[in-house]
Amino acid sequence: MNENKRLEFHLGTLGKLIPLLVAVGFILWAAVSGSNVNGYMVAFFMAIIFGVIFAKDEKAYGQAIISGLTKPMFPIIALAVILAAISGKLISGSGMVQTIAAYAVQAGLTGKLFAAVTFVITCLLAFSTGTSVGTYMVVIPILFPVGVMTGVSPIYMIGAIVSGAAFGDNLAPISDTTIASATTQNAELGKVVRSRMKYSIPAALIALVCFLIFTKTETSSIVLEAAQVEPKPLSLIMLVVPVVIIALCLMKKHLITALAWGVIAGIAAGLVSGIYLISDLLSFPGGFSVTGILSDAIIGCMGTVAMLIGVFAMLGVMESSGLFQDVGRGLSKLAKGPASTEATIVGCVGILSMITGVISVAIVAMGNLVKEMGEKNGVDPYRRANLMDCAGCVFCFLAPWTVHCVIPAMKAAEFGEAFAVAPASIPFVNYYSIAMLVILVIAIVTGYGRKNK
Repeated sequence: MNENKRLEFHLGTLGKLIPLLVAVGFILWAAVSGSNVNGYMVAFFMAIIFGVIFAKDEKAYGQAIISGLTKPMFPIIALAVILAAISGKLISGSGMVQTIAAYAVQAGLTGKLFAAVTFVITCLLAFSTGTSVGTYMVVIPILFPVGVMTGVSPIYMIGAIVSGAAFGDNLAPISDTTIASATTQNAELGKVVRSRMKYSIPAALIALVCFLIFTKTETSSIVLEAAQVEPKPLSLIMLVVPVVIIALCLMKKHLITALAWGVIAGIAAGLVSGIYLISDLLSFPGGFSVTGILSDAIIGCMGTVAMLIGVFAMLGVMESSGLFQDVGRGLSKLAKGPASTEATIVGCVGILSMITGVISVAIVAMGNLVKEMGEKNGVDPYRRANLMDCAGCVFCFLAPWTVHCVIPAMKAAEFGEAFAVAPASIPFVNYYSIAMLVILVIAIVTGYGRKNK
């Protein structure tokens, strides 16, 4: 953005930070209180509201909010959340989850082993499709409730899924973060992926061991119910929903169209098989009311969609104020040699990915500055690309207000109170991102991976 057209605030830098500080304050309040998604939603709207007090040009402030909401990523994620909520309701209401859980219990695939298998499956799916958000939409409606029914604590099931999604986002050649990190540093994509394996594969192996060792299991009424439920083989026809979505994603179709076709396939399968009647899907009983799977699913995810509005609106304000550039330039003063430059790269992208909640946005925003610092201090393009992407997959995934905690928490809550997890608790069981953080520290301190051949 042109320096002369920056959004200006009273109190200078402090005024510019007010929206962010307000958001952080409310987020901490929500986290300490164990709030669901709605608490985080309020945080971002309060940030936007209080920010207007300090804006010198209120019209420009309003335009900055609109600019954030016009980013292509916003409607993609918002529509994906809605469509995934519908497909999830179609699956959960069919009896398919209970049937798969019953079969898993009979086969002995329970507890820690199920959590570890879920992590591996999610890794493979996320790597194949290149989308972490899309992976949540496919995996959580099926493997999450099945895992809980086989005895895995809900938070560890979500941890396994988020960890697998982080791996895919980090390493997949078709991931937007992989492409952004390579192109901003003028690095060849194939070599970037190959060189990144020395970071991502060890992190994945560490995470797998952690899920096998530390996953907590419990015997609740849900587990006992799964052990006694009578399988309904006909309900397995609803597997057509994730199959269609995965197949279309692998065919490089747009995530929104893939989810839409998944919903269509689910409705058709449900009606043809007799699992659902039209009145189950949508009904108008009178008195200005509407009921059914379709309306319930859409209404149920409005808190998450509202939070996304607040997040992207605040993103527009911060971007228009030049806050991203200020953070980058401030940290760049610390870059004096290879190690300090690498730490600065991780810090820049890590902080911005936490603030924006979108790794690719942080990578693109810092791309030129990272390239300039790296060339000056002898850090090669592939090392820079890897540090940027890995930093994003650490800090963005560990921030409880981003889609990587909020969407999984929202999807988990759809199955009822016994399945609910708090967004703030998810980072503590995201073993992939935690392991990657350790590897990044070791890599910077020891020089591991610095020479790319």
